Amino acid sequence: MHTEFLMGNEAIALGAVAAGVGLVCGYPGTPSTEVLETVAKHRPEQAWVEWSVNEKTAMEMAAGAACTGVRALVTMKQMGLNVASDPLMCVEYIGVRGGLVVLVADDPGPISSQTEQDTRSFAAFSKVPCFDPSDPQEAYEMIQKAFDLSEKYETPVFLRPTTRVSHAYASIQVRDPEEYRKGPAASFEKDSSRWVIFPRLSNRRHGEIEQRNALLSEVFSAEPANRIDREEGAFASSRRGVITGGISWTYAMEARRFLGPVRLMKVSTPFPFPEKRALEFLSGLEEVLCLEELDPYIERELKYLCGKRGLKIRVLGKETGHVPAAGENTRDSVLSAMAGFLEVSLPGPGELPAPPALPVRPPVLCAGCPHRASFYAVKQAMKGQETLFCGDIGCYTLGNAQPLDMVDTCLCMGAGLGIAQAVSHLEPGRSCFAFVGDSTFFASAVPGVINALYNQASFTLIVLDNSTTAMTGHQPHPGTGRTMMGQSVRPVSIEGVLRGVGLTTVETVDPLNLPLAVETVRRVAVLPGVKAVIFRSPCVALARPKGRVDIDASACVGCRKCIREIGCPALSFDGKAVRVDTAQCTGCGLCRQLCPAGAITGGEIHA
Repeated sequence: MHTEFLMGNEAIALGAVAAGVGLVCGYPGTPSTEVLETVAKHRPEQAWVEWSVNEKTAMEMAAGAACTGVRALVTMKQMGLNVASDPLMCVEYIGVRGGLVVLVADDPGPISSQTEQDTRSFAAFSKVPCFDPSDPQEAYEMIQKAFDLSEKYETPVFLRPTTRVSHAYASIQVRDPEEYRKGPAASFEKDSSRWVIFPRLSNRRHGEIEQRNALLSEVFSAEPANRIDREEGAFASSRRGVITGGISWTYAMEARRFLGPVRLMKVSTPFPFPEKRALEFLSGLEEVLCLEELDPYIERELKYLCGKRGLKIRVLGKETGHVPAAGENTRDSVLSAMAGFLEVSLPGPGELPAPPALPVRPPVLCAGCPHRASFYAVKQAMKGQETLFCGDIGCYTLGNAQPLDMVDTCLCMGAGLGIAQAVSHLEPGRSCFAFVGDSTFFASAVPGVINALYNQASFTLIVLDNSTTAMTGHQPHPGTGRTMMGQSVRPVSIEGVLRGVGLTTVETVDPLNLPLAVETVRRVAVLPGVKAVIFRSPCVALARPKGRVDIDASACVGCRKCIREIGCPALSFDGKAVRVDTAQCTGCGLCRQLCPAGAITGGEIHA
């Protein structure tokens, strides 16, 4: 063993490698992304690592590996679990041979997601066992336990870190490479009675799963990670206790430094719930405060347990209003909830370190981002017309901000195509646009295009192709010609896919050539049926243009059109003339094409 300073996601990845993982696949999604990327850096010689086109495909890959006896890990964020749920529910019924761990990183807040979805509740719904780590060290250890439990009980297993566990850093103890488990070679054994899911198999397996989960509740009750802390002190005889899990346990332990000892329990395996250990914790208590993020999962389990056992214990938490119903927990919110529950005064202002004030930084497209030019070109082309702009998940969601104001709807990945189709059928007089990125195109847009063609919809598809998966850290996708294994492959052509499914109008243009981009959109938008414009220009974080623009202050008339219309963060107004921040400017030249006074020079010319 040795010590390394690691991010939580890096710790999870090294834990998987130490456990002998043979296949890792997933789809990028903050806060989970670094797990797969770290495995790729440290992968064993025989292991396969890939970014799959979406979470459903990744889950099916992992299921296939687990059927061969190889240990498999599939990674995603909580939104991706919705996409992967179809194969997951089925693989839970047929079972696995090799360990299968489904890492789902939840995002309380939400910080970078559409929803605050709780994988603990999904675990109970899908009947899949779940581990809930509270810090990077526990995450490192838990993923190895998860693989062992998966193989022993022939079931997929959830590992559910939240954002503050995934992205926290800590010095942790990790195995030396010579201590790593050696994974078995793949060997698929034909057995249609096991691997082909028929109703007869499902009926039998459902009963077996229920019996197994009852057994796992007993097993988890003996799990040391489900810890009861009974420190003696001010509240030892108060008949009050606090139960928590995940990062909230870490906050509760810190809060106890200021409040004094109180009986605490950490729930590290929320499903199946460790009932015997919880009963041990509840013994002698009259009131319990549940501290958890997202759903009141532990709170409901305790209420159920108390009802089943006839225990007269008052259970407090989200459902009783003692803990906020939504959002992240913090050290301060946990401290406040515990102090109120224990009826003690909070520490004075001088007793707690005051956090520094954070700058206000609203999300905005980067200076020089080609998506800004794409949105502006469509906006200019459709000026004065009744138009619906359906957005999508990614950097281009930021097209909703002023002054662009080009995202009227945003639901989930690929949904813009469905929304545009519905409106085109129901409001035939309105022009509809569906925006999608290049990675999202491959992940979830193709079925929407086919559906639109088949059902005779009429809208314009705009593919914003910046040659990467930018929002989650520039991962490759099928259109880039690179894989996570470092292979150079033939890129999958977006134009080829669109034409292959039946589109007859597919135009590709550089959005930074503004006159051509505007003319192309005007020409294509009036055509009937489904048509597409691909705006292709690389992400500025990967391929920065050469040079910067210059502004002649004496020529600037102060109209601020460049600021009012595109909102580039590299441009500002000093009261007399527009100024350019040379530290941010990439020289894309979009503002130069807007300036009515010709005061902007330099930058890249796109023709």
